[in-house]
Amino acid sequence: MAAAWLCSLPGRVLCRGPLFFQRGSGDSPRDSGKDLLEIPLPPWQERPHEPLQTKRARLLYESRKRGMLENCILLSLFAKENLNRMSERQLNLYDRLINEPSNDWDIYYWATEAKPAPAAFENEVLAMLREFAKNRNREQRLRQPDLEYLFEPPR
Repeated sequence: MAAAWLCSLPGRVLCRGPLFFQRGSGDSPRDSGKDLLEIPLPPWQERPHEPLQTKRARLLYESRKRGMLENCILLSLFAKENLNRMSERQLNLYDRLINEPSNDWDIYYWATEAKPAPAAFENEVLAMLREFAKNRNREQRLRQPDLEYLFEPPR
């Protein structure tokens, strides 16, 4: 009863039921996913007239502010290392890669090659991200980079 009441509260955006499972023989109920409500995001739109400096700043911010820690770390470190070297075309591909998919886990799985990416996202920027995710130098990547590097003189 309590589970049904919690799901019926006004203002709930996402509710999966039942909220409580009984402990028992170890069998878990099958999840059909029919009770999952997904709110669609507005479609991604390319910004062809955005100045490059503004685009880089926006992409840096969007690389740092994701919905999950794994992508916050991966994309913010990737952005620190690559955004300033990317051409306008590559920046547009990166913009599409991190903003068009509605699920951050998809981006993570594509970058780590746990799942294949759709053909529309198979490009040089995803290849760069995949190579970066392999961490061949075995760097310690436990948190996002500090922003002080933005104020250092270019090398």
